[in-house]
Amino acid sequence: MNDIVNCPGLFSEFEALRWEAGGTRLALEPVVEEAPIALVYNGLAYAVMMATPGDLEDFALGFSLSEGIVGNADELHRTDVVTLDEGILLRLEIEPARARTLESQRRNLAGRSSCGLCGAESIEQVLRHPPAVVSPLRIAHACLHAAFGALAQRQVLNARTGGAHAAGWMAADGTLLMVREDVGRHNALDKLIGAVLRAGMRLDTGVALITSRASFEMVQKAATVGVPILAAISAPTALAIRVAHETGLTLVGFTRAGTHNVYANGERLTG
Repeated sequence: MNDIVNCPGLFSEFEALRWEAGGTRLALEPVVEEAPIALVYNGLAYAVMMATPGDLEDFALGFSLSEGIVGNADELHRTDVVTLDEGILLRLEIEPARARTLESQRRNLAGRSSCGLCGAESIEQVLRHPPAVVSPLRIAHACLHAAFGALAQRQVLNARTGGAHAAGWMAADGTLLMVREDVGRHNALDKLIGAVLRAGMRLDTGVALITSRASFEMVQKAATVGVPILAAISAPTALAIRVAHETGLTLVGFTRAGTHNVYANGERLTG
């Protein structure tokens, strides 16, 4: 388990005037941190994302893969994390051929923590078409709920601050293996993708759980890296469902209170 609460710099405490039971009192409240994270590939400034400043090596790898900047983990050769006065710089070294492609289509606008596509310069950049998701994975419906129950218990940063999304990695038997949290739902998923690969696991053998809606960007990220099943606690969007059908990704929404909806490619769910 990644005990994120014990990591420095992920939340701060502020005084707040709390109203309750008809009265007010001064309280010291924990608040999740949000910082600009600049990603620079082979000296080329690419994007600035607003994110919680933790698990940044996981984020660097996951973002690079889910955005199609590199094709596999081996193409990211080095990650240097540089702390600046007002943010964090991620210096990334990738394959020269990938860097040349990146230079021709780079996006250099800021990305808010709520935005997975901020700074994209054309419709073609946004509507990428990931390859087909191929996986023999089969899981029982009930496993999703067991894993989501475990995920709720392991959202330690959100439990402390109330301000973080989580993404969890579930094995085929329903075991929750890994959790990553961030103020942005896209960042949490990118961190999870990177963490799974850095731990030596394969992305086609498990399920990504997210504590947010299943928007188009989330489905596109998961499909791009070959995740076979994406299960969300909230609703999908219409475009997300269409992309799931197109790529062969199994998309599940409203996974809560013993029920869920399967919107695309339900053959991977059994029982």
